[in-house]
Amino acid sequence: MMMVVGGLCALLHGTALPLMLLVYGRLTDTFVNYEFEVQELKDPNKTCTNNTIYWRNGSIYETVAKTTVYCGIDIEAEMTIFAYYFTGIGLGVSLVSYFQIFCWVIAAARQVQRLRKAYFQKIMQMDIGWFDCNSVGELNTRLADDINTINYAIADQASILIEKISAFVFGFMVGFIGGWKLTLVVIAVSPLICIAAGLMTVARLAGQELKAYAKAGTVAEEVLSSVRTVAAFCGEQKEVDRYDRNLVEALKWGVKKGTTIGIFQGFLWCITFLYYALGFWYGSQLVIESKELSPGSLIQVFLGVLIGAMNLGQASPCLKAFASGRAAAKVIFEIIDQEPEIDRFSEGGYKLDKVKGDIEFHNVTFYYPSRPEVKVLNELSMQVKAGETTAFIGPSGSGKSTIIQLIQRFYNPQEGMVTLDGHDICTLNIQWLRSLIGIVEQEPALFATTIAENIRFGRPGVTMEDIIQATKEANAYNFIMDLPQKFDTLVGDGGDQMSGGQKQRIALARALIRNPKILLLDMATSALDNESEAVVQEALDKTRMGRTTISIAHRLSTIKNADVIIGFECGQAVEKGTHKELLERQGVYFTLITLQNQGTTSAANGTEHCSTMVWEQFVKHNVKYHEDPFRQGGHTRKYEADDQVQLVPMARILKYNQPEWPYMLLGSLGAAINGFSNPMYSVLFSEILGVFGRIDLEKQRELINWICVLSGSIFQEYAFARSGELLTCRLRKLGFQAMLRQEIGWFNDPRNSIGVLTTRLASDASAVRGATGCQIGMIVNSLTNIGASFGIALYFSWKLSLVTVCFLLLIGLSGMFQARMLTGFAHEDKKAMETAGQTSNEALSNIRTIAGLAKEKIFVESYEQKLELPYKCAKKKANIYGLCFCFSNCVFIMAYAASYRYGGHLVSSEGLHYMIVFRVISAIVTSGIALGRITSLTPDYAKAKIAAAEIFKLLDRVPKISIDHKDGKKWDNFRGKIEFHNCKFTYPTRPDIQVLNGLSVSVKPGQTLALVGSSGCGKSTSVQLLERFYDPEEGQVLIDSHPSHTVNVPFLRSQIGIVSQEPVLFGCSIAENIRYGDNTRSISMEEVVEAAKKAYLHDFVMTLPDKYETQVGAQGSQLSRGEKQRIAVARAIVRNPKILLLDEATSALDTESEKMVQAALDEARKGRTCIVIAHRLSTIQTADIIAVMSHGVIIEQGTHAELMTMKGSYYKLFTTGSPIS
Repeated sequence: MMMVVGGLCALLHGTALPLMLLVYGRLTDTFVNYEFEVQELKDPNKTCTNNTIYWRNGSIYETVAKTTVYCGIDIEAEMTIFAYYFTGIGLGVSLVSYFQIFCWVIAAARQVQRLRKAYFQKIMQMDIGWFDCNSVGELNTRLADDINTINYAIADQASILIEKISAFVFGFMVGFIGGWKLTLVVIAVSPLICIAAGLMTVARLAGQELKAYAKAGTVAEEVLSSVRTVAAFCGEQKEVDRYDRNLVEALKWGVKKGTTIGIFQGFLWCITFLYYALGFWYGSQLVIESKELSPGSLIQVFLGVLIGAMNLGQASPCLKAFASGRAAAKVIFEIIDQEPEIDRFSEGGYKLDKVKGDIEFHNVTFYYPSRPEVKVLNELSMQVKAGETTAFIGPSGSGKSTIIQLIQRFYNPQEGMVTLDGHDICTLNIQWLRSLIGIVEQEPALFATTIAENIRFGRPGVTMEDIIQATKEANAYNFIMDLPQKFDTLVGDGGDQMSGGQKQRIALARALIRNPKILLLDMATSALDNESEAVVQEALDKTRMGRTTISIAHRLSTIKNADVIIGFECGQAVEKGTHKELLERQGVYFTLITLQNQGTTSAANGTEHCSTMVWEQFVKHNVKYHEDPFRQGGHTRKYEADDQVQLVPMARILKYNQPEWPYMLLGSLGAAINGFSNPMYSVLFSEILGVFGRIDLEKQRELINWICVLSGSIFQEYAFARSGELLTCRLRKLGFQAMLRQEIGWFNDPRNSIGVLTTRLASDASAVRGATGCQIGMIVNSLTNIGASFGIALYFSWKLSLVTVCFLLLIGLSGMFQARMLTGFAHEDKKAMETAGQTSNEALSNIRTIAGLAKEKIFVESYEQKLELPYKCAKKKANIYGLCFCFSNCVFIMAYAASYRYGGHLVSSEGLHYMIVFRVISAIVTSGIALGRITSLTPDYAKAKIAAAEIFKLLDRVPKISIDHKDGKKWDNFRGKIEFHNCKFTYPTRPDIQVLNGLSVSVKPGQTLALVGSSGCGKSTSVQLLERFYDPEEGQVLIDSHPSHTVNVPFLRSQIGIVSQEPVLFGCSIAENIRYGDNTRSISMEEVVEAAKKAYLHDFVMTLPDKYETQVGAQGSQLSRGEKQRIAVARAIVRNPKILLLDEATSALDTESEKMVQAALDEARKGRTCIVIAHRLSTIQTADIIAVMSHGVIIEQGTHAELMTMKGSYYKLFTTGSPIS
């Protein structure tokens, strides 16, 4: 309805100028007739009697054509009547133009809101296999950037297009009413318009540009979500270059689009000015020779057709916006129209009345959609009985986790079927099925809300008592109660402000509160310390009673009590039985447990210990080896000072366009030529009104100017398109570069979450184009137009000029008010969209967790709720924009009324020639149109100023830890001596929690230091201080006796290699991921292969169809954990570092792989300073120094033998697993 009303108002608005022409034609005839009267009465022998000129002898005066001459015109009275007509039209225009803008902006806001909802809902509805083939970063970029493009196309641009088309149609109608012959002659060249419109083939070019920007957005999302890995491996410049390559591709398509538009607009303006030449020439013939038209009819016909043609030409920016909008919409609607293979929102399917929990695989064959050539499960047949605990064992990549995903119905098998209680799970209701399942994974994902809300995701509507009970069972209650905000503590993005152990215990509580029929444990206690594991394992043993439980574990000691153990190899179940039966069979299980038992033999005393202690999960989503406390609303004081964004001057924005000054100069020259053309035609127009005889001369002038405008338009559009695209790419690159330049603590600020940063990159640089690029061309064009018009007007009549200018000042003030108001709305809208972007990014990044919990609808509702604020901003904007638009249009017409009324007075009282009146008013009104074009830029300009302020705020920020290659010390003989001297540290987001409290420990070059201790004691924090992700608040970290804050950061990090528990891989090939180990040089394929062999990865890679060119997927999603871990080991080996950091480097490996990789790491440690953080104490017994940490300090240290002799904390930990106090 809003679009219908807005469209009707736009249609009526379009009739205003043609309607004015009917009045304008009569006004012209009145002036001409008055001039004839004045000229005739200059003869003293003539007199005016009874409105007719007589000779003084009493006879009627007749012209050569034997006609009498009318006289007695009261020019001031006539002009007053015409002023009333103009005023009426102006008031009507003010009414319809307000509703035109208001209705369309509101309608567009609603459409875009619905589109965002539909797009996000469809994405959340898609199956997991679809996500394997589509990048989360690209989806987020399209959600932000592409839908903004659609919004621009269907908001005010749609109404303006209707207005222009209406003016085009009614202009031609007025032409036919005034004189059909002249109209037909002029429109004879209309086929050329169709040819010009045919040149507007920018939809495909715009689509290619958006596609390239989406790829760049994918890179940005991947890099920012893995920023610690990038920093650790000094990959900042490499990632900037990778991002820039996609920007260059977008630049190429953007320039092509601009050039095409330039040719189109230039050609269209040529046709428009051809109307001038042809119309004046033939019209003059009809007025002077055949007398078929009066001067007023000529003006009515000529301006009617001209207004039609001009409005059609002015519709080109709308068509440009539509072309970009169509290109963006094509991709958006392709996704919306897709039907998922597994519809996660489907209400169809059976819901069983009673569930026992029998699960059976019948000849299941499966491969991942993104890797159809690699068969993961090969005719797998097996049974999991209800109420029993079934354990899966086998080497990495044997299909264990894939089975878990098929049970959750993340995928459908290509062959065979999976049944629950004899029913094919494909026939069951998917939401109901997943509500039966509780899952705890090795790498659990938490959401950016409170601890209590994270647990409630397990089962909505639970009481606080239920939550407390679940946390007690998961051994999470005590650490939660130690926090200032307790259960209301915010956990941060993805839970990244928590240690791994805390994170996993909350995930356990979330699963336990679910009270599931089927429990899936995928290395569920791998990140817990010994005491926590014992408590949680006991809780899990209790919860398993009466439930179907599937447990995946590499530590076989945790599953030997399972009812059934199934061994897997190459996607097939190769053996099945109890612990005892499989030992007797001496197959895969026997081999694995024998290898693991050998690993737990104490070299010191020959005694076997079950020393598979599990500490916290140190290294999170981004090599996140930190216990950074939780972000809470009441503890972000250090960031509050940055809330205010200072607007930047236009000159600073243009400074970043400095390299393109030749293009901008060329574009400005073209724009200036175009700007001069309209004022010149004002002079010609008035001349023709005054004298209709000088035809040839006018025709020559017309053609000269026509040619100038053709070249000027092409130069203007091409040059400014190029400079604008280059500026956009440059700002995107600089913004991305500035983000990677910041210290890690900056990313802990909630306002710098991944979703906010990627949204900012996608939208801010694009928004800056609202004040640069083609907009500069329009401004130069308009300012030249205004300057020339004012010069002409003031030269011929300063009095009339000043009266007309008064109205233009009102238009200018309206524009300033509009800009001020819309700037505020743009800032508010931007913040709201960043919040929504954060929600969408969190949802898409954790899509598997959300699917497993069947909570897609909750995130859809949350996203839709966050879209309400932008919609409210749009409604405010619609009112202000509509009022300013109607005011400027009304004032424009009122200017005609007042100017011609005053012009009549000057003609009557001061003898001013009517030709000068037309010249001055047409010149000033031409400048008014130009001023209106500048005013129309205010919404885009407002957004551009806010966006530029955000960009420059980022560019101006000086990081607390500089990664500049020029800052800090470097030295040749780097030995690797590390010393911590009385280090104290708190994280920026929680200054009230002391993490390190006087840490002092040292390790000599070539020695191995092992850090052990309970969750949150500061082990991982000390590693981060060594990497200089943070600096200590007190004390010093010394590297080769140099204080770490004086050492060049890239130099320091280049000496350090890291292998973490949860290694981050990038969405490229295996070879590229290994090469990422050293970004300072070009690594040959031979080195890659050698590193892979040392990491025992080579044989696996050679079984893949694409070998080392195999794509690993987003964050290594196409590989098992063990495969990812071995790639990370190879990446560290190829780096050849002086300091090696091993943070649970073999935790995700099966027993056999662990033996091989551990041997490789032992070899890699030789001759290097090494810091090891380990869960399994058997792997650190040979360390030169073992340091036991508690509450941020070292409580004892020594060799394994020395610490065992001391019989202190380490002894108790090693022998009994007692916690460190």
